Amino acid sequence: MVLAGSAACGTVENLSAGQKLDKAFDKLGEQRSLSFELDLDTDAATLKALDDDTQPGEEMPDEMAELLSDARISVSVQSKKPLEKSGEKDFTGMALKFSGPDGDLFEYRLVGDYTYARVDAEALGRMSGSPMPPADELPDSAGAFKKLLAGEWLKVSTKELEEAGGPLSGAEGREPSAEPTLDAKTQKKLTGALRKVIAKEVEFKTSGDSDGTEHIKATAPFRTLMTELFDALGPLAKELPPGGELPTAKDFKDAPNEKVTADFTLKNGELTEVSVDLAKLAEKAKVKKFALVMRVSKGERPTAPAGATEVRMDEIMEGFFGGFAEAELDDEAFMEDAQG
Repeated sequence: MVLAGSAACGTVENLSAGQKLDKAFDKLGEQRSLSFELDLDTDAATLKALDDDTQPGEEMPDEMAELLSDARISVSVQSKKPLEKSGEKDFTGMALKFSGPDGDLFEYRLVGDYTYARVDAEALGRMSGSPMPPADELPDSAGAFKKLLAGEWLKVSTKELEEAGGPLSGAEGREPSAEPTLDAKTQKKLTGALRKVIAKEVEFKTSGDSDGTEHIKATAPFRTLMTELFDALGPLAKELPPGGELPTAKDFKDAPNEKVTADFTLKNGELTEVSVDLAKLAEKAKVKKFALVMRVSKGERPTAPAGATEVRMDEIMEGFFGGFAEAELDDEAFMEDAQG
């Protein structure tokens, strides 16, 4: 939306593009459900080429390159109110899925009072180079953890899951503090500062097809844009929520200044896809195709998977230490006996 508003500060073509993007984002905010999918538009060979300056023995495994080149992250949300007016308590369902070339690797759904999850531990372990033990080799004491490794659906109380986050974040015995937010005055300053930079550095171009599909391309030199954006944020640093120091021009001095293009696809005025071409940022590597793509569609209602086993968080942890760790100790004992 900052990009859309910034376009309205520039040329006549930028103004037209900005108005169309503004309307497209308004339509998304009016929806009560939304789905989007993220993936990399590239291939394994390109990812390996981008990794060619690593130390010997630390190169990206072929399996990981294949996974990332075909990986997809799918997210769906549903709310009782239009999304632009929704708070945390208004969402009635949420789902996230991470998929690879051989199917779904991880998935979770938040439906009602429960969070559901399953994982393909074998595939993830194989692709990362850190294989997990087969579920059928774990003792019964592994319990819920054994079911997790077997790829079965587990469900846990969302309230319990939220409460478990307290001790992990060092807030044991206290209510978790609210996430820091920006007040309306600071938001206005922030948006204004960013819009001035984008209106100055970003060039917009539009093109359309007879079937109602339209492309709006926003192009800018990467290093210049990033440097000026954070320079604009500098005077507001004290008003922003804590989270580390902002990058400076020095941090971007070695970044490529090639022009990067974001291509917004609209169908009958509705945003359907955003593709950011990152190929020119590869510098020395020979890259033909390297883009980050987000596809947008109307949301699907997340549903509770059939046959999910209800567990407690402590069961999973007890299963890990009582089953997985026990299996590791048994393997060590077996090796010592064999050597003895």
